[in-house]
Parts: sequence; structure tokens; C-alpha cells
Amino acid sequence: MDRRTLLKNGLAALASAPLAAHGLGARASSRPVRAGERFQLAYAPHFGMFSAFAGGDLVAQLEWAHEQGFRAWEDNGMAGRSLEDQERVARAMERLDMRMGVFVANFGTAFQQHTFTSGHADARENFLADLRKAVEVAKRVNAKWMTIVLGTDDPALSSEVKQSNAVEMLKRGAEIFEPHGLVMVMEPLNPRDHAGLYLRYSEHAHSLCKAVASPAVKILFDIYHQQISEGNLIPNIERYWEEIPYFQIGDNPGRNEPTTGEIHYQNVFKAIHARGYGGILGMEHGNSRGGEDGARAVVEAYRWDDAF
Repeated sequence: MDRRTLLKNGLAALASAPLAAHGLGARASSRPVRAGERFQLAYAPHFGMFSAFAGGDLVAQLEWAHEQGFRAWEDNGMAGRSLEDQERVARAMERLDMRMGVFVANFGTAFQQHTFTSGHADARENFLADLRKAVEVAKRVNAKWMTIVLGTDDPALSSEVKQSNAVEMLKRGAEIFEPHGLVMVMEPLNPRDHAGLYLRYSEHAHSLCKAVASPAVKILFDIYHQQISEGNLIPNIERYWEEIPYFQIGDNPGRNEPTTGEIHYQNVFKAIHARGYGGILGMEHGNSRGGEDGARAVVEAYRWDDAF
């Protein structure tokens, strides 16, 4: 019997019964968990993930997720939402005692050609303008971390010149974020899904952090992307731990919820928890199935892999 069948059979009564061990040896847990209990880690769903149950209203989706035990949220597109929606979401999250995860700070420049590697003044100024706008959004929605993507690589330049240009860009950005206690988290993206980008590996992101040496510049360790780019997940998380304040989740292949692919997320979550992690893990993935069944499967998957 596979994990998905066990999940369906063993967790179908989420709303009315405690979650017991699943009898899978190393995968099982003797820790009793009641449906709706707060998770051990701060997993953050996104808008649309639970709309089959909660409908399209943003606050209703937050409330439904809260009932399932989630205490964090992320929204890549928050900066593009109306002022009314931003404020409404912020009020609801404060009422529900939920924390805001990342939104993308530089949507305008994220995937532009040679944004960070060229050293061009216009690219730098456009990036800094994005960050100034992001500061205002972060204040409005009580966000601390914002994703940045470093644009495409420039094969015409040496690695040393590209690194120097990127470091200078990040230092200038840090000058904007530091006074507000905000953090830009650089996201390495895998070359299969995002060919030609400059930042792909956690080691490279770590070297940029060390060169910039600012509390405002850190790493977003997206477990899905790094499984594809480099694997060796837990050792790399431990190696670069001091520069990783934020994680994102997605199984491979498919970029859907944990238990649908090859990543042993229960072990990954256990390792992160064991290091005393108190940050947010963004659920930046799709639902493997549609409708209520798919939304329920996401909750069940997190119950399963949080039971370490």
C-alpha cells in the first residue's frame, strides 16, 4: 500500500478524530495529533490553495487554513494587490495570530536580462525602486522577508565581474531594507524550469551573503528547486544554515504537496525543526488533485510529514 492510499484511509476523518501513528516504521510517529492542532512548524499556504472549501474571499481562506492548524501565510503577488485587500488581509491575520511570509519584492526586475550581472545604472535604479515600494507594502501587511530573483546570467562577462556587480546591487538594496529591519531573501532557481538565470545554487547564494555581510540579505532555500539543482538537501541546509531564514516547499516531480514525489519531507522537516527553526516554510506548490479532495489531500500531507 502506498503513502497516498494510507493518507486517504488513515486521515479521512481529520475533522473529527485524532491522528494516530500510521504503522510505517520510520515514517510513523507515536505523537498523538488532533485535527486542527497547530503544526510543529509554521507552514504557510497561499491564496487559492483552499478555495474549494473557503471560496474566493481572501479572509475566508485565511480563516479556513487557521481552522486546519496553519499559523502562517504567503502571497507572492501581495505587492500587486489593492491597498484595500492588503489592509484587510493584514487585519485578519492579526486577529487570527497568523504570520505573513514572503511576497516578491522585485517583480518588475526579477527575470529581466542581466539585471544583477550587468552593472548597468538603469537596472540598479529599477531594482531599488522596486525595493522602496516593497518597504511600504511590508509595513502594511506586517511582512519581514521578501523574495528577490537576480535576473539572467550574462555569458559575456567573467564570473568575477558578475559577482562584483551583483554584490554591489545587493549592498545598495540592503541600505534600503536595513533601517526597517526587513530582509530580502535571494532565491536560487533550478535550471530545468528557469534556464539561464544567474543564481541557481545554495553555495553561490551563500557566497553572495558573505560578500554583502548584511542582515538584510539572506537566502530563500526552496527545497523543490534545490532538490533539482543540487540534491543533498539536509547537508546543504546544515552547511548554509546561518544564512537561511526562510524555506519554501514543493515535491519533485510535479511541484505539488509533500508525499507526491521523491523528497522525504518528514526527514527534512525533522532536521529543520531539530535546529530550533522558528521561521516560516512557504507552501509554494500546487495541489496534486482538484476540488475539495485536493485541498484535503494537502492538509493530510502536512499532517503526515509534520508528525516526526
